[in-house]
Formats: sequence, structure tokens, C-alpha cells
Amino acid sequence: MGRVLHTLLLMFAVTACTEQGPTEALGTLERDRVTLTATSNEIVRLQPVKEGEFVKKGDVLVQLDNKQQLAVIARVKAEEAQAAAYLLKLTNGERPEDIAAAQASVERAKATLTEAESSYRRITKLVAQKLASYSERDRARAERDAAQADYHSAAENLAKLTSGERPENITQAQASLEAASAEVALQQQILDDLTIIATRDGVLDSLPYNVGERVSTSSIVAAVQADTVPYARVYVPEPYRVKLKAGDKLTVHVDGMANSYTGTLRWIATEPAFTPYYALNEQDRARLVYLAEVDMPDEAKDLPAGVPAQVEMPHE
Repeated sequence: MGRVLHTLLLMFAVTACTEQGPTEALGTLERDRVTLTATSNEIVRLQPVKEGEFVKKGDVLVQLDNKQQLAVIARVKAEEAQAAAYLLKLTNGERPEDIAAAQASVERAKATLTEAESSYRRITKLVAQKLASYSERDRARAERDAAQADYHSAAENLAKLTSGERPENITQAQASLEAASAEVALQQQILDDLTIIATRDGVLDSLPYNVGERVSTSSIVAAVQADTVPYARVYVPEPYRVKLKAGDKLTVHVDGMANSYTGTLRWIATEPAFTPYYALNEQDRARLVYLAEVDMPDEAKDLPAGVPAQVEMPHE
């Protein structure tokens, strides 16, 4: 009888341990990974840093071919200079030499008109005295009218040079210059993007392309593992989800380390790692997990990424 009772108690203990479920969230240590992509379809010309080396923010990681973009920059800068010169011409007015030449043209046209009017009056008197023909009078009138038109044209040209440009023309020239300057800024940004630089301090983790290979637009050309304290990315069993919130202190164990660490839960997912169906029973729900991230303390800064980690769940 005692042996049967002992056997039943042992079976009960084993069953209880089996149904207890996991008490740790399993995962790995991770660091922020910064991926840098290509903005143009160009050839890799230079990779001054090797994989695994430490880089600082602003260091050049990859240089893509920029010959074509340099030519574009030269063209748009020339267009900008042309627009600026035209606006300066409109705002400064005409050169004194051009104004002097226009004044001389007016004087010349005025003298010609005076002579043509005198000739016309003289011919008209001769016709009245029947000493000249009507055709001579008509020719003199035509010469006078032509001289008068030339004089008015020269006077209008002089007025245009001395009165300056219309405000609408100056506004249009200013807008053209602004558009040219904006195009220069845009093309300069495209040129700068052909030089891939580190945006954070860290370790160069990956260079997917070799020198001489052509990269496609939006493809990853470099990846940097940020120089920060790692965090534990773990999967929390479903029964502990309601017991955790951001800011909770949790004990973290790292494989290969004798001592444990006290981490801070910074984020936990609101959705499980997979989408459950509606007919889950209690046993199935217990197998659901929620992705979480636990910040490690400063003393864990030198730990490598990818190492397995376990986070103790809060006790009852």
C-alpha cells in the first residue's frame, strides 16, 4: 500500500512539473543595425574600410561612381550663373555706352527729319509755282514721313534704355534664378549621396558588394552595428504577458557568463509572434509568445551580439 502511494505522489509531481510551462523568455543579445542603401544605379569604385573595423560617424564606407553626376553639376551651375547674370543685367540697367549710342541715333534721326521737312516744304512751293512736278513732291513727302518714323523709333529705343526694365521681367528673372539654384542644390545632394558615409559610430558589419560591381537603386551597400549597449531580444511566454510592462526590472542570463545582469524592459509586443485562430484552448494559448526587448546595463557593453540570453519571468 505504501509503495502504491509513493508511486502516485511521484506521478503527480511529474505531471505538475510538465504542466508548469516555461519560466524564462529565450532569445539573443542584439545591437541596433544601421543599413545604408544606394540611391543610384552605379558602380562601386572604392571601399576604404574593411568589414569588422570600427568606424566613426562621417567615415566614408563606400564610394560609388560619380563621373556622370559631376557633369550634371557642371551644367546646372552654368545655368545658374547665366540666370544670375541676366538678372544683374536687368537690375543694373544698360551700359552707358549703349545709352550714348542710342542718343546719337536720336540726334541723327532728328537731323534727317529736319532736312526732309525742309526739302518737302521747298518742293511744295516749287509745285505751286509750277517749277516742280507732283511726283517730286510725293517723293519728298515720303522721305519726310520715313525720317519722322525713324526719329520716333530712335526716341523710343532711348527711352527704353534709360527707363529700365519692367518689374514683371525682373520678377521673372528672379524666379528663373531661384529655380536654377534649387536644381543645383538637388543635383549636389544626389552627388553627395554617391558617397556612402557612416551615420553612427559602430562596427562595419557587412559590405554586400565588391569593388567594380554595379549596385541597383535602393540595394543595401553597407551595414553598421551601432556602438551601443546591447539589448536582449526575447520571446515572452503568453502567461507572463499581462504581468509585464515597459520599465520593469528583469534578471538576464547570458550564455558563457557566470554572473547575471539586471535589465530594463523597454518594449513588448501587443500581438503574439503568430496570429492565433479563435478556437484556441487554454493549453494552446500557453504556447503563444510575445516579442520583447530588454535593455542591458552599461557593464554589458562589451558583450557580443548574437549570444543566447535568457530572461527570468516575474514570480507569482
